Amino acid sequence: MQAQRTLNPIELDKLKDKVKDIRIAMLTTQEPDGDFHTRPMAMHEIDPDGTMWFFTYENSNKVSEIRQNERIALGFSNPDSEVYVSTSGYAEVVKDKAKIDQLWSDFLKTWFPNGKDDPEVTLLKVTTHAGEYWDRPGGKMVKLFEMAKGALTGDTDKTGRNEKFGDEPQ
Repeated sequence: MQAQRTLNPIELDKLKDKVKDIRIAMLTTQEPDGDFHTRPMAMHEIDPDGTMWFFTYENSNKVSEIRQNERIALGFSNPDSEVYVSTSGYAEVVKDKAKIDQLWSDFLKTWFPNGKDDPEVTLLKVTTHAGEYWDRPGGKMVKLFEMAKGALTGDTDKTGRNEKFGDEPQ
């Protein structure tokens, strides 16, 4: 894995707060021909240091793509609360039985019917180095109010927030 910058504690807390209620992320990897491949993934845990964990199969395309290019992107979306997050980072394939046991829940049997002892079950460990979020304090009610106000007054909605965190590694 390449040397990488990690998020500072304030950025890390903000990232964890924004994604804590969003279970599904869209993981983007790069295929050997350069095309991007995005698919939904359930995040199973975010460690105190911001490391995110995902289950997958060892023989999956995403694992092959990550082994060729560890740089990935994750997108998180919660339209109900008006929170959207995009991150850039690195993924590592981790075959760690103790960590699989720690993170496993019966919910996973839907995707891994042979259980946690299936030799193909592995983990993706994602480390974030940069990202951006968009949100709207107050959620949909504020949005609806601002839309109605804008329709009557012509004023633009200024309640949404957008902030970047981290940066590209050197």
